[in-house]
Amino acid sequence: MTTCSIRSVLSSVLLLPVATVLTLSACSTSPQLSAQQDGLQQAWTVLGEQGQAVARVVTTDTVCPVLTQDGKAQMMTARADAATIPQRKTASSANDSKPSAFPVLTCEAALSPTTTSASVGGRKLPLPQPVAKKIVVIGDTGCRLKLADNYFQSCSDSEKWAFRSMVEAAAKTKPDLVIHVGDYHYRENACPEGNKDCAGSPWGYGWDTWKADFFDPAQALLKAAPWVMVRGNHETCTRAGQGWWRFLDPRPLQSGRDCNAERDDASGDYSPPYAVPLGRVGQEAAQLIVFDSSKVPNKTLGKNDVPYQVYMEQFKTVNQLSDAADFNIFINHHPILGLGAGRNKEGGLTIWPGNATLQGVMHEVNSTRLFPSKVQATLAGHVHLFEALTFNTDHPVQFVSGNGGSSLDSPLPAVLPAGTTPYAAAEIAHFSNSNDVGFMVMERESQSWKMQAWNKNGKLMTECRTQGKKTQCQSFQ
Repeated sequence: MTTCSIRSVLSSVLLLPVATVLTLSACSTSPQLSAQQDGLQQAWTVLGEQGQAVARVVTTDTVCPVLTQDGKAQMMTARADAATIPQRKTASSANDSKPSAFPVLTCEAALSPTTTSASVGGRKLPLPQPVAKKIVVIGDTGCRLKLADNYFQSCSDSEKWAFRSMVEAAAKTKPDLVIHVGDYHYRENACPEGNKDCAGSPWGYGWDTWKADFFDPAQALLKAAPWVMVRGNHETCTRAGQGWWRFLDPRPLQSGRDCNAERDDASGDYSPPYAVPLGRVGQEAAQLIVFDSSKVPNKTLGKNDVPYQVYMEQFKTVNQLSDAADFNIFINHHPILGLGAGRNKEGGLTIWPGNATLQGVMHEVNSTRLFPSKVQATLAGHVHLFEALTFNTDHPVQFVSGNGGSSLDSPLPAVLPAGTTPYAAAEIAHFSNSNDVGFMVMERESQSWKMQAWNKNGKLMTECRTQGKKTQCQSFQ
């Protein structure tokens, strides 16, 4: 191992690529650096703008570790130093919040597109494939501990919180890519005294909670393939935004965009869309378009409202991005063409349409289709179900993969009440849903896509095939 130690500070603007790592030269071999790398906690690969692969690590060491790409050693650069962030305003009351402790260093390095092997501290890193043929989709995965809802999930029971077993089942499919559609972190408040189901669980927004709620149970998939990370409403600045920026967002971290200070939330709560190419099969080039809807409000926006103006410009960017591929998959957290479900006070089931706030903005950009013409599919989470919706009208197929392990929503009926639709101009052709914990697999074929929803026990729930703008689905429930 080398003994050279190089630290550089990232100072890129938001839309620039991740800072170039520094290559080591004239370094000697010594066991000392091995000892310095004993604190390596996690190592994974995240994909950012235009598919740029970024190696990320979390370590308790005080210096970043060495990344080896095709036999060449490089020092990784510091993304976020260890720190305890003073308590700020959160979604909970001040008495039920606390400072966020991050006694870990987050490091990163851009991976070369030509790299054939990469490792950190002896841990092999998954690399992107030229064509992503098999993609696992998960979402809404954490263990809910929320005082406001008086809901405390049993985090130590693998049946009542089945994220880890779902991950292990999904990893066996050997994906080329993993997509998380948002909401990684749910342990917001302390487990009540005397509650055996969640006793001893970490809580709050620091590293110990991120480790327990996401990084430890996600291990099998973090090792299996690179990830595309989508931001959910649980990762806004008043919730787990600090960890989102430290660990998951693919772009360089900037002071003021870290959710540490409430005064900066107008910047920290938004980020522009970007595309991740999936390669070309035959004549068809495909890509993902990743959209940050984490802060979308639950109300109709006026055209002078700041969120409206932000989203308007971002959806114009989506249109521009979509021109780069023949087949586009739009990904965000809040379902635009999906349905929500909940029990009312009388115990009956209430069905909600798709996100009206985003629909209103999108209609201004793309009229009744909402999406640009080259978007053929859309993925989301937020609703804690699996859903598949196709339409007789010219709308892309909508998949909701929000059944990743957090407390599940009540399932919707197999046959929807007459007139039910996620959007007034959309006429449903097929609808299926499930509240079994599970995951999606999107598999690319020669001229089509096969979309399958599986539960954690290996049962196929729904299968769809998409070719061009046409999707046909079959439910096995």
